[in-house]
Amino acid sequence: MAGFFWFDLGQYLSLEQLRARQQQIGAFVDSNQIVAITGFFALYVLIAALSIPGAAIMTLAAGAVFGVLTGAVLVSFASTIGATLAFLLSRFLFRDYVERRFGWATEKINKGVEQEGGYYLFTLRLVPLFPFFVINLAMGLTRLRTGTFYWISQLGMLPGTVVYVNAGTQLGRLESTADILSPTLLGSFALLGVFPLLAKKSLEIINRVRNG
Repeated sequence: MAGFFWFDLGQYLSLEQLRARQQQIGAFVDSNQIVAITGFFALYVLIAALSIPGAAIMTLAAGAVFGVLTGAVLVSFASTIGATLAFLLSRFLFRDYVERRFGWATEKINKGVEQEGGYYLFTLRLVPLFPFFVINLAMGLTRLRTGTFYWISQLGMLPGTVVYVNAGTQLGRLESTADILSPTLLGSFALLGVFPLLAKKSLEIINRVRNG
C-alpha cells in the first residue's frame, strides 16, 4: 500500500489513462487473452484486498477491454474475493487500526448487522451508504460469518457490477467527441444515475414483503 502511494501508481488507474492506452491494451488482450485475464483478475483482487483506490476504474476497464459478459464475471468474482480478503485482514490483523480509523462507520454497521444480520450487508452492497472498502473493513469487526459475507457480497454487488461494466463497454467505443452524445452511451450513463434509485425501490418492496 505504501509503495502504491509512494510511486504514485494511482495515476495509472484513471479514466484518462484508460482512454489513452485503450488501443494498446486491446491489442495486448487480443494476443494474450489468458495472461490478460489472469493479470487483470489478480490485480483487481489485490486492489480490493488492500483497499487501494481504483476499483471503479478497473470495473469500467473490464467492460472496455473484455466486454460485458467476461468483464462482469471477472469483476464479480475478483471484487468479492478481494473484499473477503480485506474483511479477513480487518478481523485478524488490523482490528485496532480499523476501529480507530473508521469508528464512525463501524458503530453504525455493527448496529445494523445486529438488527438485520446478513440482510443489512445486502442492503449496503445494493445501495452503498459507505464506500466499498469501508464496508469490507468494518464488516470484519462484526460477528458475520466469512461465508455469509462472501455470498451476500457477490449477490448484492452483481447488479451494480453489470451496470458499471456495461458503461465501460460504451466508454471503450468512443472514437470522437460526437460519440459522447450517442443514444447508447447516454443510456448507459443514465442507467448509472438511476441505478441507486431502482435499488432503493427494490429494497423497499423486499422490506414490505419481509414484514408481511
